[in-house]
Amino acid sequence: MIEIIDKSKCSGCKACYNICPVNCIDMVVDEEGFWYPKVDEDKCIQCGLCEKVCPELNIYEDDKHFVTPHTFAAWNKNDKIRRVSSSGGIFTIIAEWIISNEGVVFGAGYDENFNVVHKEIITENDLEELRGSKYVQSDIGESYRRAKLHLKNNRLVLFTGNPCQIAGLYNYLDKDYPNLYTSDLVCHGVPSPKVFDKYKEYLEDKYGSKIKTISFRDKKHGWKTFSLSTKFSNGKEYSKNLKEDPFLLGFLRNYYLRPSCYACLYSKIPRSADITLGDYWGVESRYPELDNNMGVSLLLVNSEKGIFLLESIKEGLEIYESDLEHAIKHNPCIIKPVNKPKDRDKFFEDFNNKEFTNVIKKYMSPPSFFEKQIIFAKRGINFARKKAKNILSRDDKS
Repeated sequence: MIEIIDKSKCSGCKACYNICPVNCIDMVVDEEGFWYPKVDEDKCIQCGLCEKVCPELNIYEDDKHFVTPHTFAAWNKNDKIRRVSSSGGIFTIIAEWIISNEGVVFGAGYDENFNVVHKEIITENDLEELRGSKYVQSDIGESYRRAKLHLKNNRLVLFTGNPCQIAGLYNYLDKDYPNLYTSDLVCHGVPSPKVFDKYKEYLEDKYGSKIKTISFRDKKHGWKTFSLSTKFSNGKEYSKNLKEDPFLLGFLRNYYLRPSCYACLYSKIPRSADITLGDYWGVESRYPELDNNMGVSLLLVNSEKGIFLLESIKEGLEIYESDLEHAIKHNPCIIKPVNKPKDRDKFFEDFNNKEFTNVIKKYMSPPSFFEKQIIFAKRGINFARKKAKNILSRDDKS
């Protein structure tokens, strides 16, 4: 029977919830807004399946996956799709291929209240629901069960998600299905749905209307300085870039990520999925000719299935072989989790007891002029230390 004692040991993937043969596991939301399994001991038959499928207790590894993935910079040749995608629009072209072969695509989308949930899609027209980043933990629901049903019926399935969700799926299936393809993300960590709910309420109060659309990665100001943009039912619009929007600032400062994200078991190489997608940050420093600020995807091919997928879609891609070490340098979440802020606990204490506007001012506002000077000074000191270390290293070698 699964029991959560240390919350950093639960990624919230819901594999245990999906596998339980007597449905005795409920997912209960805690004070931070994250769900955790709670077992009804009166119903539990002690089968042990919930512990067996847990990707935290049983780390998923596949010895067929490449020790070193094939690394590419890539983007969709369709500029319209690329423009509305988070980076280069690679997910869309993969999903289109799956659907064209009568397959099913699982990924994160919004429900009617803009909660982030996993959905299954079978038509190209519905793909826009899954396109684009959602910087909130996605509720898997019963997606694992649904995916297994399609796989057993010999339909192609593309399952996309965070690395821990892909690991949870594989543990749940406990079998290699040749018709399953998986794609994980270079994940910064998953923010609290409760914080996102409070942020939505804040915007709706400010603009006096219900939210109609949300885009976390609007490229109005370019790919590198993306914006969180929202349209409201009264016709008003909100748009702030990553250096101005409160939710994005708090997310990038790591205040309200799930506890397991700071000790992620799946921010590593080899990856859990057949392919890994992310932003190719820093592409201009190695390949300036590829950078036009429309979005370049980092594509890691991790398995033979991943190679097959790439061969199937390459006619629709601009693709260039790249360097894994360079990609990791500019996107370190490929191989390691983010750091936990020292005042994260204080954030949630204030979040649960104070007005949200006060929390925004304290934790989620752009740095003041004075704070910026401190940041610049620290960067200068670190640069000088690094340069001195390099010089001393060269002297030692000589």
